[in-house]
Amino acid sequence: MKKICYGLILIWMLTCSVTIADAQVSIGIGLPNLSIGINLPLYPELVPVPGYPVYYAPQVDGNYFFYDGMYWVYQNDNWYASSWYNGPWGIVDPGVVPLFILRVPVSYYRQPPVYFREWQSNAPPRWGQHWGRGWEQRHSGWDRWNRSSAPAPAPLPVYQRRYSGDRYPRLEQQRALRSQNYRYQPRNTVVRQHFNQQAGQKAPASVQGGRKVVPQQGSPRQQGTQRSTPLQQGTPAGPRSQPQHQGRENVQKPAPAHPAVQQRGPAPRQQPVASQREQQAPRPQGQQQREQPQEHGQGQGQGQQRNEERGGERNR
Repeated sequence: MKKICYGLILIWMLTCSVTIADAQVSIGIGLPNLSIGINLPLYPELVPVPGYPVYYAPQVDGNYFFYDGMYWVYQNDNWYASSWYNGPWGIVDPGVVPLFILRVPVSYYRQPPVYFREWQSNAPPRWGQHWGRGWEQRHSGWDRWNRSSAPAPAPLPVYQRRYSGDRYPRLEQQRALRSQNYRYQPRNTVVRQHFNQQAGQKAPASVQGGRKVVPQQGSPRQQGTQRSTPLQQGTPAGPRSQPQHQGRENVQKPAPAHPAVQQRGPAPRQQPVASQREQQAPRPQGQQQREQPQEHGQGQGQGQQRNEERGGERNR
């Protein structure tokens, strides 16, 4: 029974250790908030390592490198990284250090640790022996690579030469200056995530994303009123004499234009204006009734006269 308990405890400890190791690897590069004693008065001279996409600093008293847009320092058995040559620095987990930096030969370390002396100077350090078998199993074949397929070195951020001594910027200013002056995108996944994490943090109010924020003048309503409607053709550009608040009942609409009617016969003679008015003027109902009997009587008298004339002719 005790053996079973010990076995379960051992399994639990191994599981916890693996989980902790994975958590440390997922952290990658720590936030840049450390000072590791490197205080360079000027921008360092960086020389490319032949056959590697890595630079090293021969005049710096330390193991100082540049790769994939970041500065890397190996000090006190730890790797540190920064986007500026004087820090601040963030500690890097051994499981995520770029392999091209780990492949640099021992001879390019200006302050190699004591245990480096037992290794060949023209070969990379034996990181598997230093960090343990677990690291070596996860990075199997890290020291074997095709030298002809090595990527080109990243461009140096030479704009940082203008900032030294008292002009060396703070962390917030470093991010803004880098976004303005250095457009290189890292190839390494961890390095890219590190820069994206820094870019996600708030920049100074005056500078964001490499552009100065200029406030817009006026409110949206004022901007909308400034846009005037285009003038119609034929209307004067001066001020209007009538007020704008007129009712619809006061506006006289023009009468619709009727098309001209074609006349087949000759055009009738134009009557005098007075006669036209008399014809158009309505007559009273009494006058119309009186005129109708007269017309009827006149018709009967004319018919009787015609009959009498016809009777006289017959008698003759």
